[in-house]
Amino acid sequence: MTQQSNTLSANSAPNDDEIDLGRLFGLLMDGKWIIISITAIAMMLGVAYALLATPEYKANALLQVEEKSGGLSALGDVSDMFSQKSNAEAEINIITSRKILGAAVDEVKRDIIVTPNYFPLIGKFMARRYSGEQPADAGMFSSYAWGGEQINVSRLDVPNNLLNKALTLRTTELGFELLNESGEVLLQGQANQLTEQSGISVLITDLVARPNTEFALVKASRLNAINALKSNLGASEKGKASGILELSLTGTNPAEITSSLNAVAQQYLLQNIQRQSAEAEKSLQFLADQQPELKGKLDKAEERLNQYRQQNKSVDLGLETQSVLTQLVDLEKQLNELSFNESELSRLYTRAHPSYQALLEKKQSLLRDKNELSEKVENLPNTQQEILRLTRDMEVSQEIYIQLLNKVQELNIVKAGTVGNVRIIDDAVTAPAPVKPKKPLIVVLATMLGGMFSVGLVLVRGLLNRGVENPEDFEQAGMNVYASVPLSEAHEKKMLGFSKRKNAATQGNMLLAAYNPTDLAIESLRALRTSLHFAMLEANNKVIAIGGPSPEVGKSFISSNLAAICAQAGQKVLLIDADMRKGYLHKIFNKQAEQGLSELLTGRLTLAEAVHSTEVNNLHFMARGQVPPNPSELLMHSNFNQLLAQVEQEYDLIIIDTPPILAVTDPVIISAQAGTTLMVSRFAKNPLKEVEVAQRRYQQNGINVKGIVFNAVERKASAYGNYGYYNYEYKS
Repeated sequence: MTQQSNTLSANSAPNDDEIDLGRLFGLLMDGKWIIISITAIAMMLGVAYALLATPEYKANALLQVEEKSGGLSALGDVSDMFSQKSNAEAEINIITSRKILGAAVDEVKRDIIVTPNYFPLIGKFMARRYSGEQPADAGMFSSYAWGGEQINVSRLDVPNNLLNKALTLRTTELGFELLNESGEVLLQGQANQLTEQSGISVLITDLVARPNTEFALVKASRLNAINALKSNLGASEKGKASGILELSLTGTNPAEITSSLNAVAQQYLLQNIQRQSAEAEKSLQFLADQQPELKGKLDKAEERLNQYRQQNKSVDLGLETQSVLTQLVDLEKQLNELSFNESELSRLYTRAHPSYQALLEKKQSLLRDKNELSEKVENLPNTQQEILRLTRDMEVSQEIYIQLLNKVQELNIVKAGTVGNVRIIDDAVTAPAPVKPKKPLIVVLATMLGGMFSVGLVLVRGLLNRGVENPEDFEQAGMNVYASVPLSEAHEKKMLGFSKRKNAATQGNMLLAAYNPTDLAIESLRALRTSLHFAMLEANNKVIAIGGPSPEVGKSFISSNLAAICAQAGQKVLLIDADMRKGYLHKIFNKQAEQGLSELLTGRLTLAEAVHSTEVNNLHFMARGQVPPNPSELLMHSNFNQLLAQVEQEYDLIIIDTPPILAVTDPVIISAQAGTTLMVSRFAKNPLKEVEVAQRRYQQNGINVKGIVFNAVERKASAYGNYGYYNYEYKS
């Protein structure tokens, strides 16, 4: 017996490494209606979303960032002093800064958010398609907007505790009322009139809506409004190092995004001009602070020179001394020019910057030349040295003062002519076609996802289902298959109606062999009857025990209908429901569970009282009886052996419906008294391992299972090769 068990296990070991492409294709064919249904549902959901989703539009604007600011080119160095090279990334960061976006938010009042209250799901869709001049009729849903409503809130001021809170604006016959989240009225007002109450100020300049229409009104904090604008704003450079920036803004309101993007572009342009002119303004302020001091130095130098000339009778300078003076004055002029430039560079760069280093080197060179000329001056007579010094101081002061006046005049011209290094090439324009949703793409993706999901679901469900679907698997495992019983659709419909009825008296006939004797399942059971006739020739008695590995495999269906067709063949048959825990054969015959096997084994009934006749001639039935506390002990009692011996004298065939063997030990006790044991396995329910374990359980107790009844077999492409049972049908 042990050797046989090992052989079964070895023969039945499946090769899990092989991929059966035929079975995979069969699973897809079996689940084709699931795949078609889920794919169709996904496609319809995609179509519904594409139709109902709020369309989003996109506005575009084009800017140019030039390398130099728009000063007058004739001013040369002064204009170049304030020109700034700018890269695209830096300019994009400036555009998306809170300074620029905040100014744009303030200009177009994006911190005031007002939206109509639409009916869920379809409200926006209906409103978008309404084209009437007056607001659409609402019918019984008067609080919702259905199209044609207009509102413009020019001013909204709320306390801090109401910032970012949704308020409800409800129109009335005379105007409107504002409600908080709790439904309390905060204020009432009219259009085109500023209304102030409870710390709230509201000015609505345009209001077209039916009375009782509701709008959601939100005063967003400035930071939230800036972040909301920034999240929908895009900025990029068109081409590498082109200096052309493209700004884009997406939103559901074309007019709103157009005005908002224009505001961003204008604020950026204004900020750029202000930044450029601010540099010139700072330089002008610096020169204005220096002018009184330099004028005083010039006056003092002239006064000292005139006094010295009067004291020394107008001493004149020689040609050589005049030449030295000219060179000294020129050097001083250049040194003062460098000092002025150094003061400007110190505000822009550090001393390590190349431009700053070049200026310092030039200054050192001029100082060396000045020192050489100073040595020549020391060789002149004292009177000429003093005249030279005073004349130099006066001329240098005069040159510096004139230079300062020229710089002031030039900077005033630069400031007046500043236009910035940014210009708007194209104002914001919104394309008439929405950019989202992309309806064809959504439908295609939804259909593809639905198809992939349904295919995966069918494959996973099929692969996870390890139940046997091909009777050849039992044959390969060394088990005999006595019959393959196809699934009866007529019986399934009958059982569905049976489960819906509550009154047992109205169930009607549930025996398939009685109400549909030509069903394929009954034809296959007739073949089983023939096989059993020859198999039982070697049996030691007339008792057939029918069991199964687990519940809900169809044991009762097989037992009752096999008993019926044997009785129809002329045999006197007794059907015993030995599942004293959950047996339900009494429902098939429309009998009561009580007054059956358990009462007979406990001696409370006689055999004649426990056996009931049925509508099928020669077929008698014994119900399970009341549920006892110890079914196994009752079956092991000698009363059960005596019962079988007695009924074997009176009947040609005794069929016993037993409980699942893997759940309880009752089937072993019953089958030990039976001459023939059959085991029922349900199509796609019982794994091969489970059937093998059940058969091994019988074998360990010395019981030989004659064969397997493969029940509820379905025509499936994945179970290819098992179609022979359909040949049972042969109608005249």
